[in-house]
Amino acid sequence: MSGGSDRLRSMSDETRQYWDEQAATFDDEADHGLRDPAVRRAWAELLLPLLPAAPARVADLGCGTGSLSLLLAEAGYDVHGVDLSPRMIDAARAKAVATGVQARFSVADAAVPPMEPGSVDVVLVRHVLWAFEEPADVLVSWISLLAPGGRLLLVEGRWSTGAGLAATDCEALVRQHRQQVRVQMLNEPSYWGKEVTDERYLLVSSH
Repeated sequence: MSGGSDRLRSMSDETRQYWDEQAATFDDEADHGLRDPAVRRAWAELLLPLLPAAPARVADLGCGTGSLSLLLAEAGYDVHGVDLSPRMIDAARAKAVATGVQARFSVADAAVPPMEPGSVDVVLVRHVLWAFEEPADVLVSWISLLAPGGRLLLVEGRWSTGAGLAATDCEALVRQHRQQVRVQMLNEPSYWGKEVTDERYLLVSSH
């Protein structure tokens, strides 16, 4: 195996280990666990009107503990959640069983999800694209999953720490491949369970 491949594997292993360690407390954040009915309702009211009619096929990439996956599956969507962390996926599957909601979950790299090109109607990704060294390449991979007329929904931000992906940069990346792009700022505390001062947004692209 080449040195470059070793480095990539090491990075993936470190990332997996980090998120495995976060899994037990991940849902403590209001926007992660959606345990607060008001926060859950805010995300439902944001996302559901943007989706094609159920049971459209949704890929939730970097799904974490599956909160958004289950929110959409509960509304009748055919959802496949993917995350690199086995412990995150274990938590997502446990929540699905506990709530009686049908959704599929796979342990896999969100950059190269185990799905065929053109096989889903919606690609939903929250707080993942910014973390890749080559977001443009990852975006091409995600767009390839969409069936004709498919929709891309990216929830991203430019955090107060300086990390993240600015809305203007994210829009520029998507416009290299898609003509219809709309950005909605998400600074209302209803989405996060607290006041936020950094840049948070939803990008929607449809054909």
